Amino acid sequence: MASVYDFSARLNGGLEKPLADYRGKVLLIVNTASRCGFTPQYKGLEELYRKYHERGLEVLGFPCNQFGHQEPGSDAEILKFCEVNYGVSFPLFAKIEVNGAGEHPLYKFLKGEAGGLLGDDIKWNFTKFLIGRDGKILGRFATLTAPEKLEADIEQALGS
Repeated sequence: MASVYDFSARLNGGLEKPLADYRGKVLLIVNTASRCGFTPQYKGLEELYRKYHERGLEVLGFPCNQFGHQEPGSDAEILKFCEVNYGVSFPLFAKIEVNGAGEHPLYKFLKGEAGGLLGDDIKWNFTKFLIGRDGKILGRFATLTAPEKLEADIEQALGS
């Protein structure tokens, strides 16, 4: 049976990163955007990362320009924006597509394993997937779910 560890993605700096490198960690995978009404969620994601990283949490940001063209910048511009405005230190990957013909294979897998309420497609920026230490999806959380609302789920995942 497949898990997130079967995939890789290009980091913001251009290097291909096997997600198997995160084996044994709890992952919070999020599609992000810099010009969205939900962009301030970067702050909450960074807070979760700093609070739980030592215990095994990795937040993985995947910029995407498919929703209202709210991530138009280059990978370098996105990284600079996130660092300067939100102090982001968690891994940011290269810009991807999360729906449609050009969707990244990781997102095809995530959506297939944890469909949404109104169909499997990602509906907007900042959809979150919580992945257990075994690489299996523990939950899918909509854009409106603020990062701090995931603390209990993260605590539980880290404890297992």
